[in-house]
Amino acid sequence: MQHPVEVFVGKIRDYQGSRPSAIAKLQVEGELTLTETGIAGDEQAEKSYHGGTDRALCHYPREHYAHWAQIFPQQAALFCAPAFGENLSTSGLTEKNVFIGDIFRWGDALIQVTQPRSPCFKLNFHFGISDMSTQMQSSGRTGWLYRVIAGGKVSAEAPLELVSRVSDVSVYDAAAIAWFQPFDDEQYHRLLSAAGLSASWTRTMQKRRLSGKIEDNSRRLLGK
Repeated sequence: MQHPVEVFVGKIRDYQGSRPSAIAKLQVEGELTLTETGIAGDEQAEKSYHGGTDRALCHYPREHYAHWAQIFPQQAALFCAPAFGENLSTSGLTEKNVFIGDIFRWGDALIQVTQPRSPCFKLNFHFGISDMSTQMQSSGRTGWLYRVIAGGKVSAEAPLELVSRVSDVSVYDAAAIAWFQPFDDEQYHRLLSAAGLSASWTRTMQKRRLSGKIEDNSRRLLGK
């Protein structure tokens, strides 16, 4: 099945009293170049949480925006793509039907799902909602990230098409294992077994198994 896609890129700039960010992206048309680090011309500021080869692209389901507009009616006008800083926006693909390791063809390129998007505190400033990142994480409506298996020419005119499924761990399941459940070594092992999982999530899950502890995410979520 093919999924039409909208494409967005952004530049780093100072942002509403927060540290610099490239969350404010603009829609682009025509042919683009996709490399192992993302779409040519796209930037990321907070490299601890965004960007790099395992996080070259961010995808957010367009249908989630209706949910957020209902939850936050005063900010409803803000909730449309690419408000969450996504590069790719589609309808029909969600965290529950996209799986860690899924490989999609996009134009001449192949991209692979690596992890749920880890919401960060920049979203709180972006929407003017003090706990937006926490609410996004706890809802499971996080979107997901890709690595680029094979670069090439891509465009909004080229749909996404699933070509390989290599794990049974959905993006939603991965988020649930990482964020919604108490310490569960069996589930961490299940997530670690998912082909295609990003190096950072592999490292985090393995550290949990070795330490018996869940790390503190307050800096990522709240900037503290």
